[in-house]
Amino acid sequence: MAARTETIGIVGLGTMGLGIAQVFAAAGFPVIATDAHAPARANAAERMAATLDARVTAGKLSPEARDATLARLTLAGDLTAFAPCALIIEAIVEKAEAKQALFATLEGIVGPQAVLATNTSSLPVATIAAGAQHPGRILALHFFNPPAAMKLVELAPHGGTAPEALALARRVTEAAGKTVIRCPDRPGFIVNRCARPYYGEALALLEEGRTAAEIDAAMQAAGYRLGPFALIDLIGADINLAATEGMSAAMGGHPRYHVFAALRAQVASGNLGRKTGAGFVTAAAAAPADPPADAEEIALRIEATLANEAGWLLAEGGTTPEGIDTAMKLGLNFPRGPFEALARHGKARVLATLAGLEAKAPPALKSRYLPAPALELP
Repeated sequence: MAARTETIGIVGLGTMGLGIAQVFAAAGFPVIATDAHAPARANAAERMAATLDARVTAGKLSPEARDATLARLTLAGDLTAFAPCALIIEAIVEKAEAKQALFATLEGIVGPQAVLATNTSSLPVATIAAGAQHPGRILALHFFNPPAAMKLVELAPHGGTAPEALALARRVTEAAGKTVIRCPDRPGFIVNRCARPYYGEALALLEEGRTAAEIDAAMQAAGYRLGPFALIDLIGADINLAATEGMSAAMGGHPRYHVFAALRAQVASGNLGRKTGAGFVTAAAAAPADPPADAEEIALRIEATLANEAGWLLAEGGTTPEGIDTAMKLGLNFPRGPFEALARHGKARVLATLAGLEAKAPPALKSRYLPAPALELP
């Protein structure tokens, strides 16, 4: 592997930060990493070695490649070591003030061309850049967990991000083997926002009397690896609830981001999914349920709302239908993106589905199904 010339900095050595460090080190980049928590620094190399050793044991990595990756990781005691970095990615606590303070310190250390990237999944990039001496160098590079396995990285600039910063961030991240999708600085970027209807509409169906098992079976019959409730169980119902509440707050409580009582009740029950051994569908049955007779209608309903949410995001600018489709397929392992689903069903059928849902929507969900401009027939 050819040596890379840019040095990459990583601040924060939790699971995400260490995973991002591994991605760049494995791709040939020298990596400087640190964490404010001394024990996290102290055992970072050991934790990375354990991850790489597992790949060696599985026959997916040679011992030589493992050793070369570890040799490219330098653990630093403080931020002054980051002076030579071309790109620094923070993966610290999700608090805007902490990220702003970190970038303010780094701006006094790094060179004028260095790019400062946040791995945030919930905070506006513009907020993090506010008050920076050189806000044009700040952007988001949102990696997905686990970073080494997930191909997608969302690249989100704020309104003042410099083209040169965007170009460098894209170039080095693509050189590390990732698919980089440009997205707007909007709540949830692409994946976390456009995924809301996959869970939300399934919860609406649940509250209407359908079972979680038959809804999941319908979506699996439509080609999805995991149904919405199995996916909630995998993520954790508490994590899904927090993300839903955050999106609802960020979007002004719009009914498209309604927090369903069934999700709150699931969290209150303590049955959060795989991590607790029981959830919506976890441990509910030994074998998956057969698809119900109306499986195609269930899948159409959920895909119609997915396409509609993608359409509303598209209307806000900063992305493309192709970018949204690629992000959803890579970020969630969906068999098709929302615009591909729209083409598959046809606009007329999707619009008719949304109109029917809107007509019978209860008061709390009125305007949830109003169609985005991208869905309107020509």
